[in-house]
Amino acid sequence: MDRPNSFSDRFGYRPPDAEIIIREDAPEMVRDGILMLGYACGVGPNGMRDALCEVLLKRPDPNNWSPGNVENEVSRLIDGAPWYKVYDIAERLYRAVGEGDYTASKGPEFERRLNLLFNEHGVGWQMKGGLIVARGSEPFELATRDAAQVIRDAGTPTAANELHEALRDISRRPTADVTGAIQHAMAALECVAREVDGSTDTLGKIIGRLSFPPPLDTALHKLWGFASEQGRHIQEGREPHFEEAELVVTVASAVSVYLLRAAGRAT
Repeated sequence: MDRPNSFSDRFGYRPPDAEIIIREDAPEMVRDGILMLGYACGVGPNGMRDALCEVLLKRPDPNNWSPGNVENEVSRLIDGAPWYKVYDIAERLYRAVGEGDYTASKGPEFERRLNLLFNEHGVGWQMKGGLIVARGSEPFELATRDAAQVIRDAGTPTAANELHEALRDISRRPTADVTGAIQHAMAALECVAREVDGSTDTLGKIIGRLSFPPPLDTALHKLWGFASEQGRHIQEGREPHFEEAELVVTVASAVSVYLLRAAGRAT
């Protein structure tokens, strides 16, 4: 970690982001990469074993004391862990690499390199501030990256909290709460719309009074209908897919920011 940046870092070479194909899994290259990053960031074999045993609630093998044997034990622990625990381990190692780091550089570097690993292999997760959250399509990332803060700064904290809950729901492990994500995302949009419109009507009634040129107003009506059916009045056997929840959260975030900016409430 104290050595100069690698050739690829110095010259900006990196593979293109792969299409997201991994969500409810942690294949071998992810498990290996997390371990190698922990070691590279200065966590020794004993520290690695302590971190993994803490997450997995396992007792360290008292017969293993040499570094090589402890490393083998660490490998067996992560290889046998349920997929979602592997991402818990990544969060725990983020904290471990920051312990005693007075430069405060190792944690961010661990996070940066872990996200490069995820992007390269099409993993639908990312680390932000030491926490693993869902990684969506590029439009999802752009729409949601700063939306909650923009909405909060505009004086609509309830809407910001709803959007925050939507992002938490879509990031849940081992199974995303897609219904909850849809509900909270549309609740955030409804809060913003009410604030802009100065009424307590439902979003369905407000849409026609907002500054949406046709046919965008019609499209938003249809999104409201879809979200009402899938998020509020779900039918047996018709649970929405992750991608549908991602779409609703993306659109709700973008439209909320648009409304606040159009009303002069946000920059």
